[in-house]
Amino acid sequence: MPELGVGVKSMKCPHCQQVETKVIESRDVANGESIRRRRECLGCQHRYTTYERLERPTITVIKKDGTRQLYNRTKLVAGLQKACEKTTISGSDFEDLVVRVEKGIYDCGDVEISSTKIGSIVMNALADTNQIAYVRFASVYRNFTDLESFERELSRIKARLIAPEGVKQK
Repeated sequence: MPELGVGVKSMKCPHCQQVETKVIESRDVANGESIRRRRECLGCQHRYTTYERLERPTITVIKKDGTRQLYNRTKLVAGLQKACEKTTISGSDFEDLVVRVEKGIYDCGDVEISSTKIGSIVMNALADTNQIAYVRFASVYRNFTDLESFERELSRIKARLIAPEGVKQK
């Protein structure tokens, strides 16, 4: 492999498979949890984006039925996307939401975590982010079976938004 010069990094181009690329721009994203890099292939000049993220320990999720499966970030993102679709949550706010949820999961400090605990972490993060996304997620997570259970959840949201002094919180 040839010697790489200053600013030239070894990252395979997705277009031509050349291994010599140049980093054009780097910036922190997701509150410093990831680095976004714009790259240019030195062979075909194709530009593309890569992300660098801290590698976390493997976590096992204990499902409600007692089965265990490896934590899957893709499943978390898909569930959050479903809850957040057609809301005012921007792309960067969404990435921050995912980072907050994952931080909550990893901050538990265990190699095993219950799906119920993950659901609670997601609910808390959504409640602080967007009321509509929170209700959407809660309707699936809490498995509303009737109007009364839905109304109870709405009452929880309203109570959370009103501080003891009667002042609205964020």
